[in-house]
Amino acid sequence: MPDITENLLIERCKKGENAAFDQLIRNYEKRVYNLAYRLSGSYDEANDVSMDAFIRVFQAIKHFRGDANFSTWLFRIVTNVYLDRRKRVKNRQHLSLEEYIELEENSVARQIEDPAPHPGQVAETNERNAALQKAVSALPDYQRAMIVLYHTEGLSYDEIAEALDLPIGTVKSRLNRARLVLREKLQSKLELF
Repeated sequence: MPDITENLLIERCKKGENAAFDQLIRNYEKRVYNLAYRLSGSYDEANDVSMDAFIRVFQAIKHFRGDANFSTWLFRIVTNVYLDRRKRVKNRQHLSLEEYIELEENSVARQIEDPAPHPGQVAETNERNAALQKAVSALPDYQRAMIVLYHTEGLSYDEIAEALDLPIGTVKSRLNRARLVLREKLQSKLELF
């Protein structure tokens, strides 16, 4: 059960009270930092992730509906910040464009392969995404909701059950049926998957 004082603090934050937001940060800063550290394994990165997460919380607190616990919402933001940072780091090239390779006779400028997908891969990805979107759109509403909430939004069975006010068994069976129907609809496009 959510803490009543925390709910009041959140409501004050939604009204733009900076003092309330400062108190909210103080209440959660250690837990947020510990989660960021467990995810990253680095003190410096944990500091950066924590700061970015609190910035996102500040920007989005007005949209917090209270459907889930505040801590669940906050920890999802921390996790997303960490994952976003990891994606950016992965996509960075670490070679200097000025670097030269020394050969016996002379030196040659290093040539870096373009990591972007070639046009054939882009076309295939677009075709796969279009086929998947068309198949998902053709599902009945309740099955489409299951697929989108679980696979696109990344909600757990429990979170879906809470969001849709359904028993967890119903969520599991509807999601399983939705996957089977989706597989059947995509059978003719199997070469894309």
